Amino acid sequence: MQQESNAQLTYPQTRKTDLVEDYHGTKVADPYRWLENDTSEETKAWVKSENEVTNAYLSKIPYRNKIRDRINELLNYPRYSAPFSAGKYYLYSKNDGLQNQSVYYRQDGLTGEPVEFLDPNKLAADGTASAGFAGVSTDKKYIAYTVSRAGSDWSEMRIREIATGKDLPDVIQYVKFSGAAFVGNGFYYSRYPSPEKGQELSGQNQFHSIYYHQLGDSQDRDRLIFIDKANPLRYHSASATEDEHFLVLSISEGTDGNETWIRDLKAGEESFHPLISKFDFVSNVVDNDGDKLLVHTNIDAPNYRLVLIDPKNPEKSNWKNIIPESENLLKGVSTCGGKLFAEYLKDVNSQVFQYSRSGKMELEIALPGVGAAGGFGGYKNETFCFYTFTSFNYPPTIFKYDIVSGKSTVFRKSEVKFNPEDYEVKQVFAPSKDGSKVPMFVVHKKGIKLDGQNPTLLYAYGGFNISLEPGFSATRVPFLENGGVYVMANLRGGGEYGETWHRAGMMEKKQNVFDDFIACAEWLQTNKYTSKEKLAIQGGSNGGLLVGAVMTQRPDLFAACIPQVGVMDMLRFQKFTVGWGWVDEYGSSDDAKMFPVLYGYSPIHNIKEVAYPATMVMTADHDDRVVPAHSFKFIATLQEKHKGSNPVLIRIETNAGHGAGTALNKSVEQAADIYSFIFYSTKSPVRY
Repeated sequence: MQQESNAQLTYPQTRKTDLVEDYHGTKVADPYRWLENDTSEETKAWVKSENEVTNAYLSKIPYRNKIRDRINELLNYPRYSAPFSAGKYYLYSKNDGLQNQSVYYRQDGLTGEPVEFLDPNKLAADGTASAGFAGVSTDKKYIAYTVSRAGSDWSEMRIREIATGKDLPDVIQYVKFSGAAFVGNGFYYSRYPSPEKGQELSGQNQFHSIYYHQLGDSQDRDRLIFIDKANPLRYHSASATEDEHFLVLSISEGTDGNETWIRDLKAGEESFHPLISKFDFVSNVVDNDGDKLLVHTNIDAPNYRLVLIDPKNPEKSNWKNIIPESENLLKGVSTCGGKLFAEYLKDVNSQVFQYSRSGKMELEIALPGVGAAGGFGGYKNETFCFYTFTSFNYPPTIFKYDIVSGKSTVFRKSEVKFNPEDYEVKQVFAPSKDGSKVPMFVVHKKGIKLDGQNPTLLYAYGGFNISLEPGFSATRVPFLENGGVYVMANLRGGGEYGETWHRAGMMEKKQNVFDDFIACAEWLQTNKYTSKEKLAIQGGSNGGLLVGAVMTQRPDLFAACIPQVGVMDMLRFQKFTVGWGWVDEYGSSDDAKMFPVLYGYSPIHNIKEVAYPATMVMTADHDDRVVPAHSFKFIATLQEKHKGSNPVLIRIETNAGHGAGTALNKSVEQAADIYSFIFYSTKSPVRY
């Protein structure tokens, strides 16, 4: 269905102030800083007014409800997680189809009758409470789980008896970014001090500390195990080896790079001591072999390797290579049944190999095709494990892997009403501005014409060493079945090709990421997949920054832009919640050297008085990761300066956060609005 051109919309009048800040001699206006106060009545009234404009616009799209109904229809099938063992029981999650949150089940062995174990849907009437498992006790009697409400990163931790499904009275508050590392009759966990009233979702988080909780105690009796009063802006997380020999402390100053400290519990050590110092690299303890530790690291190995370290002689010269670095990224190593499972990425596609504990390669695990595999973890005494495989046209399928025979069998296959034969997936490489080859996955119906008239959605992230891998999404099907082309680009800044690829897109090299994205957009147009009148771009969080930066640099290149929960104010992101943790990725405006780099691409500060593509900024009122003020200030500036007739809107979700744990009904509405907005903005026909 076609529609008429958009008439000029009337946006809410957003109050401006004359606030100006001096950054190293450069005066920078910040007229909408008052929107950073997310709890003020004025901000709440502004949010309400903006949502009214957006809702009125979206409600006029004739096929919006039909797309939503189609997504619901496609999602209405059972979805499972791979099971994991806890003594004689197995635990897994299942969503019957349209439940807001998946329900956890317990069964006796793999053939026992499933029993409901934990239903997060019963914790909040609107489905906005989510739950996740944090750790299983060594004796397999108890499991720690976290509950988060309305999408916040804050969570509380509780303990449930596995055999009965009953909770202990224990309640742990103010937990953030933490698992539960069980040792003895309790566990280690990470928490922050309780936040100031009114600052729960925006105040800066400091003093992430490790505590030990004894089962049955109240939280006020928990022992403080580790606090770094000299460095309040560091993350600390504890884990324990399966045999409780070592307690491992990972310390990071941001989202990339960490120190590893250990305590030899078997030897009775009372304090931690460094195993790997300096924050320049990433190292994770995988397991121990007696009194030595297996460590996955990118020290002297940008594509990672697995080494054996003796804590009594931790110098790098004493390390022993178990799985050496190769030309492909060693994404991770897991253990099960006395074996090592090495998960590689080769041009963003999974390869998995089974190794002996001493590092002998035994076999490559045969995967169904091009796609992403994950899992392969378990206890040392197990004879099989599970993994999940998926791709753009391959709904998630759970496989049971027999460690002795090396054979995989389908354990649970997806029942989604989707015919993979109708679609094709290809990987192409676009040359970036400096000649770097940037991979893209291109997904569409078979038989499309390369005439430049296909509505196309280009999605990317490009940061924090995170790899975007192939994966199936039922919510994406309505876009594809209406002639859409979905493209996922793997930009520099991500982790797809190891630390070299990551470092080529961070700090002062961040512009490479934007250049990569622009090059992908141009390649799609040059090769007639689409045109600037038909191309939409989307990204979330760091990907929201990507969309914001690229649309302000090249507003001529796109028809529609959807920046979601984006980091839009690069001069002040470090001031809120855990934003300080991103300084090692972006740099900081407090640094005179990095200020001009950040100021040069900060989306808010680079909006000019020109015509912009149709834009729908998306955020949520409970996002305490990337606070909504970023999106609020961005759209206020965009609505002030935009000179064209395209809509520039903001969609502010209520009782939702950065993304994780979002109620399914909200996710469906968001997806329907995104695809409706793209079809409408690109004047593309929809057959519903």
